[in-house]
Amino acid sequence: MNERVPWRGWRDKGDDAGLPAARGPGSRRPFGATWWGRAWLEALEHRARLDPNRLARGRSYARRGSVLELTVTPGEVEAVVQGSRTTPYQVTVRIQAFSAAEWDAVLDVVSAQIGRVAALLDGELPPEVVDDVRAAGLDLLPGPGEIRTNCNCPDFAVPCKHSAAVCYVITDALDSDPFELLLLRGRSRDDLLAALRARRGTSETVPVVRAAPPGIPARAAYQARVGVLPVVPRPLRTARLPAAVQALDPPRSSEIDVRDLVALATDAAQRAWELASGDGGSELTFDQDLARRAAGVGTAELAELAHRSGVPARQLTSWAAAWRQGGRGGLSVTLDAPTDADPEALAEAAALLPKASVEANRVTAGKLQLRLGADGLWYRFDQHFNDWTLTRPPSPYPQDLLG
Repeated sequence: MNERVPWRGWRDKGDDAGLPAARGPGSRRPFGATWWGRAWLEALEHRARLDPNRLARGRSYARRGSVLELTVTPGEVEAVVQGSRTTPYQVTVRIQAFSAAEWDAVLDVVSAQIGRVAALLDGELPPEVVDDVRAAGLDLLPGPGEIRTNCNCPDFAVPCKHSAAVCYVITDALDSDPFELLLLRGRSRDDLLAALRARRGTSETVPVVRAAPPGIPARAAYQARVGVLPVVPRPLRTARLPAAVQALDPPRSSEIDVRDLVALATDAAQRAWELASGDGGSELTFDQDLARRAAGVGTAELAELAHRSGVPARQLTSWAAAWRQGGRGGLSVTLDAPTDADPEALAEAAALLPKASVEANRVTAGKLQLRLGADGLWYRFDQHFNDWTLTRPPSPYPQDLLG
């Protein structure tokens, strides 16, 4: 294993050894300036199946410069991360390295591509190498369960925010040198190039990789067996009221008010349109559906809806406001009892408000209250007539809800 100089971010160990500032340089910086950095970020957030709430906290830590030092070695990343304590935490992120036989399979495919070999020998790592590795039945980028983390902090979550921060800073390391990804899989740049040169020296001809047969497109196969393809109806641009409801009144003996029937049919059509358009989400609970309906009507209709549902109008008004601002998450943080939350996150939010008090997941200062939801987002509530009402859409950063 070659000795490597540790990668360093924009903040060093001696700078501000304490909880990173909520504002300042890097607090909003993006990740993934190169193709390789963006590919790692995509795999981290969408393929690795890590807790998105913990990733959000880790991203915040990474942006604030909490990762003081990072070193990449075969199959492992070691890092030093500054948390709320004076002594930084030691973090290890591991990814399964390829075996010798797996690397031989990768080199077989890569060496068959003359242009690819030329680019690698020139010190470049083209993105097409990802396809070459997949052709060998492997993947350079991490998949589900491949990223394993360890940290000596007291947080038992996996990953903890310090480990998640390191995962994001690996993106910066790949921006600086994409060959670090090959090192994570077990081969350094020098080892890889030496192996390619050896293969070129022992083979007069470059092996040809035969493309897989294209096969038969599904559309052609279906037409050959069934005939003309059915036309799939597309959802309307907007929801429409069913024509039958407009044309027919309910029988008088049913004691059904036509206005109620029209309202229910209109809502059902809207809900069906949302589901058909892919915007309806999963099944709603009674409280969620009631809040959703209340959020879309006026004051008079809301009062009538409250009367018919048996929910006080004042309470339903609060539910409607929560749904308009935050949907399911907004309603949940409105209805749920106070619960324990990340103490460091609460301390950061409390530092933004004068004379703030902290209770469970709530930070209160006068008539303003910030609540940290189970989804990792912050919600702002303002007190009106002794009721706390959600007044803004949520944000991962409490400072965004102030001012």
